[in-house]
Amino acid sequence: MNSMVVPAVLWQHTEDAATLRNTRTFLVSAPHVKLHQLRRLDDRLAAHLDGLAVAGEYGSKLAAAALDRPGRGEAFTATVRAIEDRDVLGLDRLLAIAEAVPDSLSGVISAFGWVSAANLRGITKSLLDSPNPLRRQVGLAACGMHQVDPGTVVDAALNDDDAALRARALRLIAHLGQVDKVSVCMGAIADEYARCAFEAARAAALLGNRIGSVVALLAFASAPGPWRARGLGLLLKLQEPEDAHATLTALAPDPASIRLLIQGIGTAGDPHYVPWLIQQMQDLKLSRLAGESFSYITGLDLAYLDLERKPPDGVDFGPNDDPNDDNVAMDGDDGLPWPDVEKISSWWQAHGQRFTPGARYFLGEPPSTAHCLDVLKNGFQRQRMAAAIYLCLLKPGTPLFNCAAPAWRQQRLLAHMVA
Repeated sequence: MNSMVVPAVLWQHTEDAATLRNTRTFLVSAPHVKLHQLRRLDDRLAAHLDGLAVAGEYGSKLAAAALDRPGRGEAFTATVRAIEDRDVLGLDRLLAIAEAVPDSLSGVISAFGWVSAANLRGITKSLLDSPNPLRRQVGLAACGMHQVDPGTVVDAALNDDDAALRARALRLIAHLGQVDKVSVCMGAIADEYARCAFEAARAAALLGNRIGSVVALLAFASAPGPWRARGLGLLLKLQEPEDAHATLTALAPDPASIRLLIQGIGTAGDPHYVPWLIQQMQDLKLSRLAGESFSYITGLDLAYLDLERKPPDGVDFGPNDDPNDDNVAMDGDDGLPWPDVEKISSWWQAHGQRFTPGARYFLGEPPSTAHCLDVLKNGFQRQRMAAAIYLCLLKPGTPLFNCAAPAWRQQRLLAHMVA
């Protein structure tokens, strides 16, 4: 062992890298995080990974040793080291762990998105050539995150018996903007596996189909299931205001769908619903979500414009220290401001005439390429993800901007993007 290596420090690098990677999972889709804030976390994560890299073999061994508890963060850290070390045996072990412990797979895949494309030369090809479906799935995911067309292996994956591989291929087609494959995606909507059918409908919509994909997305949005919220979110970006109204009206009678309805109103972007949203802000369980949808329509930053209030006393919708409280679910609205209903009502009365009922607004303006690029540069993460989708819908064939990529990579790409 190198005499300059301090085991305790390296172990801290290993633990902190895993923890920061897990924190990053929440930040990349957070409603209160901007790109420059993600950059701060990414710089910290990179520093810990660099600490392991500088230690050479000993650092890589420590990262691998952490896989005794193969969580996503630990799998991410060990995979980054294995890729950068070009450790074929280590990667084989990690991929075997991902197959045996599915919860660790996202950590492995995210490592392929974190490292530079140069570090993946040869590695991705060997994955794509593998007879193992999971390894090919990881290879396709790497291509998607780095915007690389893997060629005919996608066609083979679309016809594979493995449903997860088919779904990953459909997702890649969408993210690369391969409009020449829209008919293939339309055919895949009939896949018997719901995940494949959803990815096919999503891909077809992003690639320009506005008929069959909408019908399929409406079916997903209308029935409980894991794809309902995402299906509704994309559907409402596609529908004309009158059709969106019908979709939202169908949700209204079901009290269990109230959060979906509030989110859907923000996505639909019709100012007609703003007075109703302001009413929902009076319900503490819905207040912050309704405030976010209000911002999606108007473009107002409630915290910046002092349209928020202090958090109410005694309100805790997430886990707490009470051993008798069985609630372990995270607060889905964590990070959102608490809207001040009186101030927002006054603002709407003074400025609401600027907005035309029955029109679509996205953060204060009709969706446009220039506006969406501005949101990608300056918006919050959840808003940026919506802007990336709109760019594809506005111009089918546009590759989907990866808002989860390392922040410095995103900043470099954005510096060269023009409307």
